[in-house]
Amino acid sequence: MYELYFFEDLSVGLTARFSKTITEADIVLFAAVTGDTNPMHLDAEYAAGSIFKERIAHGMLAAGLITKVLGTQLPGPGTIYMSQSLRFRAPVKIGETVTATVEVTALHPEKHRATLRTVCTVRGEPVLEGEAYVSVPSRASRAKAAAD
Repeated sequence: MYELYFFEDLSVGLTARFSKTITEADIVLFAAVTGDTNPMHLDAEYAAGSIFKERIAHGMLAAGLITKVLGTQLPGPGTIYMSQSLRFRAPVKIGETVTATVEVTALHPEKHRATLRTVCTVRGEPVLEGEAYVSVPSRASRAKAAAD
């Protein structure tokens, strides 16, 4: 199910979130899709000798949960990424539940764009923080596309 906010529906402070437990399969599939076969993610023996002492999920796997929120909840279908900053704060381990939260922090009406605070947490603690800048469909643009 999708939510759909047109630019005109947005307000500063509007928030949406999505949670997912990271599995072994998620890590293996992410490695296959991206080609990132860093042994920190795939090799328990290698990871045991690291500062984390165990395998960790790809940082971009957790960051990818933000795109789920942006594309299906807030603002929703038709949202286009313009930019995304990320600061990785802590690792995500297999079996941990990551919650991606997006909050509207600024609106730019001249181009129907929005700035959003993006945070992923595990047990309430941030594992990554950033900011997204997105293009959001307006009611007028949707009506024009439907008429064409």
